[in-house]
Amino acid sequence: MAYDHEEQEQIATLKAWWDKYGNLVTWFVTAVLLAYASWTGWNYWQRSQAAKAAVLYEELVKAVEANDAAKRVRASADLKDKFGSTAYAQMGALIVARSAFDAADLPAAKTELLWVSEHGKNDEFKAIARIRLAGVLLDEKAYDEGLKVLTADFPDQFAALVADRKGDLYVGLNKLDDARLAYQTALEKTEVKNPARQLIQLKLDAVGGTPSKG
Repeated sequence: MAYDHEEQEQIATLKAWWDKYGNLVTWFVTAVLLAYASWTGWNYWQRSQAAKAAVLYEELVKAVEANDAAKRVRASADLKDKFGSTAYAQMGALIVARSAFDAADLPAAKTELLWVSEHGKNDEFKAIARIRLAGVLLDEKAYDEGLKVLTADFPDQFAALVADRKGDLYVGLNKLDDARLAYQTALEKTEVKNPARQLIQLKLDAVGGTPSKG
């Protein structure tokens, strides 16, 4: 195919530009394609991991409901080891902790709650684990240790629960002024229609508090 003079100049200019920048462009395009492929692969891997974790989580729930300790322990360990970054691992640990607590196995409950509080990826799950862990420590009369657990940062929606638990721990230490302040804070942070206010008010009254304004 014949080209006129102007077309030949354009082709020559394009060739010169490609000789100078073509390699760079090729590397850039390759990098973009690799990044896209990696992103697509990562999303697929995450979906695959979540699906597998969901199956294992369901097995764990069934084991807890059937009171199958051996299967429960195995499923819980597999969730942490293989799918520790998923929400299912955190939810599974919380369920196992609750089951252990109901069975009066406080060491097992503490182990699960500590794992969530230290390795959890979700702030809400970590908050729940810490509040429950403080409750276990309350039962063990490890009051100072329980208060230490509650010094962590918590999402705002947990402020009332944290304050209420602190009040319980201060009562255990016979620090009634601190307990009163904690229960008052819990009341202030709890919605008026929340039935939990009645229990908090009873606790506050028991340590010489004042009637709720809510």
